[in-house]
Amino acid sequence: MSDTALNSAAVRRQLRMTAKLTATIGGPVFWLGTLLHPARDGWSIAAAGERYGLTHDIQAAGLLLQVISLASVIALGTQITRRRDLRAWYAALTGTLLWFALIIFDGSHNPVRAQYAPSLVHEPADLNTPAALIVFPALLVFPVGYLWLTRTLNRHGLRWTGVLLGLGATIYTIGGLFIFTSGPRFGLIQISEVAGATLYAIGFIRLGRAAGNDLHLPPVSATAA
Repeated sequence: MSDTALNSAAVRRQLRMTAKLTATIGGPVFWLGTLLHPARDGWSIAAAGERYGLTHDIQAAGLLLQVISLASVIALGTQITRRRDLRAWYAALTGTLLWFALIIFDGSHNPVRAQYAPSLVHEPADLNTPAALIVFPALLVFPVGYLWLTRTLNRHGLRWTGVLLGLGATIYTIGGLFIFTSGPRFGLIQISEVAGATLYAIGFIRLGRAAGNDLHLPPVSATAA
């Protein structure tokens, strides 16, 4: 076996291990941050103090690990047999990055706002143009990206992995939308977010297992028809 082939095999082993570890850790870490999330109204956030920001840091760490996992799977190419497959993976990757930005913004902005204007926290009156440019794309692309990825994973024999990711991301996002439709004190927000994050985390664990085992098709050109 040539040195090139050996190096290629070593790189693929490293990518498989990276994809597996970051998915297996990233999903549960994001779930933990969601589970520990304090109440979302301004007065509760002010009372929670640093704990509010900490839960968002935990979620952000989980999302960052998921980004690395998705990028590693894309580099492996085992789930990519046509252009639309690659687009679906990039859509999920983009949605995860946008949600990472939303979590960082939320965890830094709202505790400050809660100290001097708690009645404005998580209210439409506090949603200015810069905030909207972060919030609304994330609310759209995060669930749509994973629903798109669901179809791709189904074609590669990972139906339940895709269902868990797509359904989990959608249910979790619905919890966030409740903030705008029903107010930050609405009881179903935390229930929906935790339920969605649970399914989503399990989906990532399954995705990491599949990527780590490299069970599927050999890599092909991402430009294949």
